[in-house]
Amino acid sequence: MTAVIPPPRPATGLLQVRRLTRVENGERLHGLLWRAGDGWRMISSAVLGGGLGERTWVLNAQVSHGYRRTDPDRHLAELAREAGAEGPGVGLMTAADVGAYGHACDGGVEAVATTGLGVRGWAASPAEGTVTAAPPGTINIVVALPVALTDAALVNAVATATEAKVQALLDAGYDCSGTPTDAVCVAARSPGGHDEVHAFAGPRSLWGARVARAVHRAVRAAARPVSGSGCLGRDVPDGVHHEAGAQQDGEDRGRHF
Repeated sequence: MTAVIPPPRPATGLLQVRRLTRVENGERLHGLLWRAGDGWRMISSAVLGGGLGERTWVLNAQVSHGYRRTDPDRHLAELAREAGAEGPGVGLMTAADVGAYGHACDGGVEAVATTGLGVRGWAASPAEGTVTAAPPGTINIVVALPVALTDAALVNAVATATEAKVQALLDAGYDCSGTPTDAVCVAARSPGGHDEVHAFAGPRSLWGARVARAVHRAVRAAARPVSGSGCLGRDVPDGVHHEAGAQQDGEDRGRHF
């Protein structure tokens, strides 16, 4: 049974991404750059800028399906510099076309998701894991909250976003929990002055519930429903599916990095 998700609230413009284009080895590839600026703490599993700390930008870069570089962190740093990003940041990588991203907002929380579902499965698998990186496919999720969170709440927000991702995949008809290379980045305001620092971000907390709904809609918007799953198109409210990305593409067409 598909859960009934409340309608979205208006977008706040908190997580505004710029679409970028480059050519590598004759292939046209895209990227999404969010210039967050100062005053943000981010927690991420990304290959570049992962962990927890102050970050000023997030880059989600598309790479070729035959990606062979063994220094993805350096590659992402190069791409970020060429795009004009300065200071510490987060770099995500995927073989999916990031131009078809999903963007959703709920109560001030915004989420952007890109979905590469060619190599997918369940997290708990009988197969042995490997020490080498899996082929690039990847669901990348970026979440921004307009409030400050404790360290524990930031970790909690990552778990909440992951749960919402799995729910969205199941709702879209996918029999999986994700891909072997999924990555997430949660950004929250840096504590300052007399601002409240929120200690909870689980799915039933105030801000965690908003994270869950925004991520669910963004992933549903980006993930093409499985044929025959009973999903009639992209079953998300107007204005929060990948057409938001298409509109931005029109604004940023021709920009290269």
